[in-house]
Amino acid sequence: MDLEAAVRKHSEMLYRICIVILGSEQDTQDAIQETFCKYLEKKPKFVDGEHEKAWLIKVATNHCRDIQRFRFRHPKVPIEELAGTLVSQQEDREAVRELLQMPPKQRAVMVLHYVEGYQVKEIAGILGITEHAVKKRLQRGREQFRTTWKEEYCR
Repeated sequence: MDLEAAVRKHSEMLYRICIVILGSEQDTQDAIQETFCKYLEKKPKFVDGEHEKAWLIKVATNHCRDIQRFRFRHPKVPIEELAGTLVSQQEDREAVRELLQMPPKQRAVMVLHYVEGYQVKEIAGILGITEHAVKKRLQRGREQFRTTWKEEYCR
């Protein structure tokens, strides 16, 4: 059986199994995708349709266990909680919270410059972008801070 036929025939069944094990839509989709990638990579020879189905179930459940093991070993901390643990003063917490709300590109530049103390040229080298791009991202980040703090304290 080819991959396309296997996906059509077994994907719903694999979805039901993985969602019960993982309880997460994204992880379930990853597990199913990895299962079919392994199917494509290994190109196993099956005796019949039931053998194929059993193989897919086994691979999918093994991958689900791998995902669960990874989650257990690498627990996630919501990014909002970090704002409270990084600094102690309320005003600083609000600044960190605002920083965490920035787009990732701006956030990286702002943290490297203002928190870690890197110069524009060093940041450009670290991120593999031009110095002009670093300056522009710093400018936009400062503007966002100014706007937020004016609204916050001029009410």
